[in-house]
Amino acid sequence: MAFIETIKNSVQELIGSAVKILPAILTAAIVLFLTRFAAQFTHTLAQNIAKRTVSSRSLQFLMAKIASTVTWIFGILLACVIAFPGLRLGDIIATLGLSSVAIGFAFQDIFKNFLAGILILLQQPFRIGDQIIVSDYEGTVDQIDIRTTEIITYGGERVVIPNSTVFTSVVQVRTAFDHRRTDLAVGVDYNTSLSEASDILEQTISQVEGVLDKPAPEIDLVSFGDSSIDFIIRYWTLPQQKQVRRTQTRAILSIKQAFDRADINIPYPIRTLYFYNQEKYNDYMSAPNDGKAPRNTDFSNH
Repeated sequence: MAFIETIKNSVQELIGSAVKILPAILTAAIVLFLTRFAAQFTHTLAQNIAKRTVSSRSLQFLMAKIASTVTWIFGILLACVIAFPGLRLGDIIATLGLSSVAIGFAFQDIFKNFLAGILILLQQPFRIGDQIIVSDYEGTVDQIDIRTTEIITYGGERVVIPNSTVFTSVVQVRTAFDHRRTDLAVGVDYNTSLSEASDILEQTISQVEGVLDKPAPEIDLVSFGDSSIDFIIRYWTLPQQKQVRRTQTRAILSIKQAFDRADINIPYPIRTLYFYNQEKYNDYMSAPNDGKAPRNTDFSNH
C-alpha cells in the first residue's frame, strides 16, 4: 500500500506541476504564433524601406531577411522566458555559448553557405538578372538566397548552387558591362585579294543588325592555314546571350552572301595524297641477325 500511495502522490504532483505551467506554455505558444505574423510584418516593412533607399535587389532581400530573422529570435527568446519563468536571459545566452561548438560542427556547411551568402549579397559580384558562368553551369541569375544561388540555364533548367561554391569559385559575369565582343573566324583561298576581302568584311559586319558602332569592329589577319588564309572578325554586341547568338547568325549569313557576290571562295580543307609503287624502291636494309651477310642495296633508282 505504501508503494501505491507513493506512486499516487507522484502522479498528483506531476499533474499539479503541469496545471501550474500550462498557462505559461499556452501563453508561449500564443507568442510564437504572433511572432510569425510579426516576422511577416517586419519583412514587408523592411522590404518597402529598402526599395526606397537601396537600388540593389540583393541588398533589399538581405535587409528584409535580417529583419525577419531578428523578429523570430526575439519571439523565441520571449516565449522561452514565459514558458519557464525561472529561466533568465543570461542562462539562455550561456547555454547557447556552451552548445555553439557542437552546433558549429554539426551545421558547418549550413553556416559556411550562410556566411558566403551574406558576403555575396554585400559585395555584389553579380546581381539578379546577370548571366554568369560558375563551375560547369551557365545561365541567368534568378535568385540569390542566404544559402544558395539559383540560375536558370539557357535550356530552361533551374540549377541551385551552394553559396560557398559560388564564393570560392571563379565566376564569369557575362553581362557585367554594356557590351560584349564576339570573335568570328573566316578563311579565304590563297588566290583572293586580301585587301579586297578585308574591305568587304569590314563593310559587311558594320551593317549587320545588332553590331554596335562603338567600339568599332576590327578585321585581323591571323594565320596561313592549310587551305586558306584566315581572318578574325571582332565585333561588339549587347551582352545578353540571346543578342550575341542572334547577331552571330546574321553576321555569318551576311558574310557568306557578300563573298558570293564578290566571287570569293571559302575553301574546304584540302589534303593532297601521293601514291608510290613500293616495289620500285628498295631503301631498307635486311637485319643481319640470321648469320648471313647483309643484302646489297641498290639506290640507283632513286
